[in-house]
Amino acid sequence: MANHQGRRALGYRLVTSVDGTRLRAWDNDGHGVPVLVSNGLGTPHDAWPAINRRTDRYRVITWDHRGLGGSGRPADESRITISDHTDDFFAVMDAYGVDRAVVIGWSVGVNVAFEAALRQPQRIAGVLAVAGVPGGSFEALLHPLPRFVRPQAGRAGSHLMRYLGPVLNRLGDALPGSPERGFDPRGVGTIGLDLFHGDILLRVLRQFANHDWPWYSRLTRAAGDHPPVDLSVIDMPVTYVAGTWDAITSSEMMRVASDKTPRSHYVELAATHFVPLQFPHRMSTELDDLIDRCHL
Repeated sequence: MANHQGRRALGYRLVTSVDGTRLRAWDNDGHGVPVLVSNGLGTPHDAWPAINRRTDRYRVITWDHRGLGGSGRPADESRITISDHTDDFFAVMDAYGVDRAVVIGWSVGVNVAFEAALRQPQRIAGVLAVAGVPGGSFEALLHPLPRFVRPQAGRAGSHLMRYLGPVLNRLGDALPGSPERGFDPRGVGTIGLDLFHGDILLRVLRQFANHDWPWYSRLTRAAGDHPPVDLSVIDMPVTYVAGTWDAITSSEMMRVASDKTPRSHYVELAATHFVPLQFPHRMSTELDDLIDRCHL
């Protein structure tokens, strides 16, 4: 990555996963508690401004998903399941010499975080699960719809992303919905609420618009088919942070997941799917609270 030489603040490096896939990883060059961000699919590290900048408090590490951002596609293009992303999760931890970390999951990244917690629980101190459910993602999608049609709608939407991805992504993630009332225009007022810097949101959206959408659609389909996790065996502190107006992940299903997780807290904010960008300082507060519960 010659264009990043001499610019250590950007913190990029290449990591090789177990199947040989080359990943672009990033860290904030920080000190303190190791925090691994299992991001939303194709989301850059910029989406966590308050946490990324707290270099005296957190050592933040994340990576680009397979075939997105600066990461390469796997040689075997079927290797795009949540299990494969979890391989990447641990490859990144190992590359940075991190034995144990607090994990932030956002959207599909929640699936990866909980899969990692099942696979190697001794390495996961706690999970901050933001706008995502631990498996069964298609059932939580577009929750104003009847539950029995959501998986079919999710698979159809994944297919359409290859043609309409940039438009669907911008409209879908900002669509305000609630499990009780369906579409509610009050959710529009939360867009941009408590935004750290407006340019950060624009930068994130711009990077989304530049994805290879046929590839992205394959990734979303594979991630959406991840089965629900047995939460009764998750023996670590967990905080679920849901958005009331999130039509991508049902806050109702997040509350149910929290009820099934033995050591969990549930927080609901007046937000859409963009919770980290709408409430950046609150994300830092919830992370601090989770760290205190982890007794690191």
